[in-house]
Amino acid sequence: MILAGDVGGTKCNLALFSEKDGKLTSVFRQRFRSKDFAQFDLIAKEFARQAATHLAGEKIEAAGFGIAGPVINNRVRATNLPWTIDAAVLSQELNVQHIVLLNDLGAWGHSIEYLDPKQFLVLNEGVAEPGGTRGLLAAGTGLGESLLAWDGKRYRVIPSEGGHSDFAPHTEQQIELLRFMKRRYPQVSWELILSGRGFRTLHEFLSPTVKHATFDDPDADPAPEITKNALNKTCPVCVETLDLWTDIYGAEAGNLALKVLALGGVYVAGGIAVKILDKMKDGKFFQAFKDKWHFEHLLKNMPVSVILDENAPQLGAAYEALRLLKG
Repeated sequence: MILAGDVGGTKCNLALFSEKDGKLTSVFRQRFRSKDFAQFDLIAKEFARQAATHLAGEKIEAAGFGIAGPVINNRVRATNLPWTIDAAVLSQELNVQHIVLLNDLGAWGHSIEYLDPKQFLVLNEGVAEPGGTRGLLAAGTGLGESLLAWDGKRYRVIPSEGGHSDFAPHTEQQIELLRFMKRRYPQVSWELILSGRGFRTLHEFLSPTVKHATFDDPDADPAPEITKNALNKTCPVCVETLDLWTDIYGAEAGNLALKVLALGGVYVAGGIAVKILDKMKDGKFFQAFKDKWHFEHLLKNMPVSVILDENAPQLGAAYEALRLLKG
């Protein structure tokens, strides 16, 4: 049995997988609210307790976890949570010898080879170069970015913290947005915009007077209300907010594609893209993606897809744990 998890600032999705002839099948899943626990160890132990009935006498032989934060020496200080996750500590707590910690984008990236074609939405067909470098980005609680490099046998995920690099506006309106945000933050990163919290910021930039119910609740997340209003076209400011957010997301995806020369394609992951799928499909994202002057032709030929399976990081982490177990 393999234990795997996708550990984020909002939620932790854990799963138990059985293995047969090198193929993993999920047998039990559970979701936990991250902020309900003081440390990730407690979530892992609680999941192991709940999963006991599904083990059928078998032992968890290896575990893999994708975590939002840089992995250094199999140890992670979570980016959006006051947690430090250490593989050695988890090994003792769970009584599991083989544990691998991955950046959350690493878990997404390692899942790509194991997903069914139906679990991708193609935004641009393009022509993938065999063995070409791939770009991967995922907006959710934060913004993750990574690249996948072919080593002759398989793709290896190269971690990055590109989501925390400086936001680069590419329209007059976005220049004004940068000025607006500079009054609030010492550094304006892509993540401050391309994450759940970015929707309210953009809404307030576009119209400081129009407010919604969730704006007055300090515990509420306005993003679902804003995006729902936008998709239903019940609030003009919300519509404009989603348009602007999608335009900026597409532009940064194009930036990543150029930086890593993603001739193998670009993959868009994370919870937000799936929730605004109609908007992702309407052409605005890809238009901003390829709007790079002399390099438009190059970008028009790059495949761009959205990963639809939100459980994909668990699968990727599980296969990396299996790889560690098999040596």
